[in-house]
Amino acid sequence: MSRDYYAVLGVSRDASEDEIKRAFRQKAKQYHPDANPADATAEARFKEVNEAYEVLSDEEKRSAYDRFGANWQQYQNFNGENPFPNSGEVPFTDMSDIFETIFGGAGGRRTGHGGFHTRADFPRAGQDIEQDVHISLREAYEGTQRIVSKDGRDITVRIPRGAATGTKVRLAGEGHPGYNGGSAGHLYLVVQVADDPQFERKGDDLHVDVKVDAMTAMLGGDAEVPTLARPVRTKIRAGTQTGQKLRLTGKGMPRLRKGKEHGDLYARVLITVPTQLDADQREWAEALRKSLR
Repeated sequence: MSRDYYAVLGVSRDASEDEIKRAFRQKAKQYHPDANPADATAEARFKEVNEAYEVLSDEEKRSAYDRFGANWQQYQNFNGENPFPNSGEVPFTDMSDIFETIFGGAGGRRTGHGGFHTRADFPRAGQDIEQDVHISLREAYEGTQRIVSKDGRDITVRIPRGAATGTKVRLAGEGHPGYNGGSAGHLYLVVQVADDPQFERKGDDLHVDVKVDAMTAMLGGDAEVPTLARPVRTKIRAGTQTGQKLRLTGKGMPRLRKGKEHGDLYARVLITVPTQLDADQREWAEALRKSLR
């Protein structure tokens, strides 16, 4: 890639790691194939943005790029050593000495015709790509699918049950192409699970509020508790207090790639009281209050 990596992301050369990350996310969202279907220009820009971020987000690669520009990968082939260390002076008697030192001494080898093979001649695997994929908590519970567009192809990807934010799903060979016959890199979909308005997730456990009327809390009974599968009934002990948590074993999230195992669900009791009482009910409530003093 000949374009300036910093220009691709739209940041200055002294940009911080966070500034580079923010710029990458903005550009990746802008040029993502899903947002620009059948737009070859946007797809090319998306690839440029990914390539630029792969270099500038890596301290070692960025340092090499800042020092050698477009030739930064050659720098890596020399294990981080400048092949011409003396401020541009080349202390060799002829060009064969130069090639011998650079290529022979840096992992290269002489061919049978007086030439040299360098590391750059050897097959190299392509770079991996990471891409966010957003799902709901219910989709994480049940498992779901997403369609990813890649090089004009639609690829159906299965997101496994129990996936959490940060879970990676690998698409083998769908990353950047390799060099000189090397294998392609992989595409990793990084799962981002959205917050749910009803359930709170902590690891594989779920937390939810359940309303219990005051009489049931005082005398005992049962209450309906929502789960991501279906509502269940649970026993409420007499004297249950507001804020008390009831544990429902195995009613939480599926454990990722662990068969039928699930976390637990914790129901937090919220005691409710009637907002309106008729005369008889109020008299009864007053009598009960006096008796409890």
